[in-house]
Amino acid sequence: QVQLVESGGGLVQPGGSLRLSCTVSGSRFSIYGMGWYRQAPGKQRELVAGISSGGSTNYADSVKGRFTISRDNAQNTVYLQMNSLKPEDTAVYYCTLGHAVWGQGTQVTVSS
Repeated sequence: QVQLVESGGGLVQPGGSLRLSCTVSGSRFSIYGMGWYRQAPGKQRELVAGISSGGSTNYADSVKGRFTISRDNAQNTVYLQMNSLKPEDTAVYYCTLGHAVWGQGTQVTVSS
């Protein structure tokens, strides 16, 4: 059974940083693209960043230059480094393996 476990969320002040982690078990992690999505209250889930099996990345315009997605295939883990956080980044963040399996989500709150 494939499982994704996210961690690293929390409360941070505007301008601060957080690093999210998503560790995958039960799957050949290295052959899949991975992604981070987020969902704010009352809004649809949206793509934040994606990374292919080969390491190519893509980002939502709203996070370009502030967020960085990376992967460590030896650790079966994908990361999302979030810098210069803004209140509008507040959401539940989810990781996905190939858009087929999703984690449980981790809350990120940006507030003073």
